[in-house]
Amino acid sequence: MKEIQIPYYNATLPLHVAEDNLEAVVTAKMHDYDPGKSQEELVREALAHPIGSKPLRELAAGKEKIVLITSDHTRAVPSKLTLPILLEELRAGNPQADITILIATGLHRPTTEEEQRKMFGDRIVDNETIAVNDAFRPQDFVMMGTLPSGAEFHVNRLAVECDLLIAEGFIEPHFFAGFSGGRKSILPGICSQETVNENHSFKAIASPLAATGVLQGNPIHEDMVAAARRVNTQFILNVALNGEKEVVAAFAGDLEEAHAAGVAFIREQSQGPKLEGDIVVTSNGGYPLDQNLYQSPKAVDTAAGYCREGGVIIMCCSCVDGMGGSNFERLITMGTPEEIDAYLSKIPPKETIPEQWCPQIYARILRRHKIILVSTYLSHDLIRKANMIPASSPDEALALAYELVGKDARVVVVPDGVAVMPAR
Repeated sequence: MKEIQIPYYNATLPLHVAEDNLEAVVTAKMHDYDPGKSQEELVREALAHPIGSKPLRELAAGKEKIVLITSDHTRAVPSKLTLPILLEELRAGNPQADITILIATGLHRPTTEEEQRKMFGDRIVDNETIAVNDAFRPQDFVMMGTLPSGAEFHVNRLAVECDLLIAEGFIEPHFFAGFSGGRKSILPGICSQETVNENHSFKAIASPLAATGVLQGNPIHEDMVAAARRVNTQFILNVALNGEKEVVAAFAGDLEEAHAAGVAFIREQSQGPKLEGDIVVTSNGGYPLDQNLYQSPKAVDTAAGYCREGGVIIMCCSCVDGMGGSNFERLITMGTPEEIDAYLSKIPPKETIPEQWCPQIYARILRRHKIILVSTYLSHDLIRKANMIPASSPDEALALAYELVGKDARVVVVPDGVAVMPAR
């Protein structure tokens, strides 16, 4: 019997699989990657040798109003490490600069002060100007024309009215934007609900090029890049993280060139083998990405890439913060996967409902696979209404899966489904 630890909330849950059933355990090479330098050294080295850009302190010289975009409470950006270094660089270029830290929320709820203190540390919260993007406050946004898809581009006015706009984030495979990081700080990060919704429309999500690892021709990515260029995002710092959420690589400089360098690193480190199982067990890598069900399709999509048609996916997701959105909950519980897909397919891009992309992807996967959700925080009745099978532990879920596909089932385990790219 093999014991495998599955990330869950702030710890792990044990999964026990008989050796005869275990087809493979798939992990990202990055989780074992040793950069040979400390996290701080990696960040400072990236800033000292930016890709396709002048150093940040030179860009800051003479700039009066600077906006620094960072991620919200749903992302594992190591801002306690990176923000002080970025602020130090900016003030080295202009000690008197008026700097605002803008938290990119997309359509997520606002980040609380308690969460900010956990993410940034007390010193930054007590001494820096922090603004939280609220996609549902029209007065906070300005219209900046249309994007390549025809979507209207409404962006937070702080990004338009500053002299220097920069962003920090981290890069990982993303199941419809290709990869996270870079341009995503702008769209969806600091855009209005109308712009985010249209970027995540049924038509865009349904594109075969809106997929993990795909950037070329990806309509969602192309709108994101256009948005970030439109507001003159001059500099980014993006990092790569291992399974402990530690920085193992850093990339700084031009919006597209630095991001491309990070993508190349992540692609090489995250590419998984080509194989297939009857049962696939995965997670969203624990907190913060497993805090609600709304975030969970990331790993479920990875699992689908390793699961045979008609097989079972076991998703371990704490959902400590519940479902994650009222629209998502309403849509994912409105009927069968077929009924959900049919309903969403009739919604024009400009009438996209907030969060509808999530039930769309779930419906697509649920039409091909049973999903067992391991959660000790979410009501089992609600899980059933969401077209999934509830379980309280990975072992309980595996026993249920064997009942569905047979005791001889081949089991593939992807402990952190967000960090792996299935071979396509």
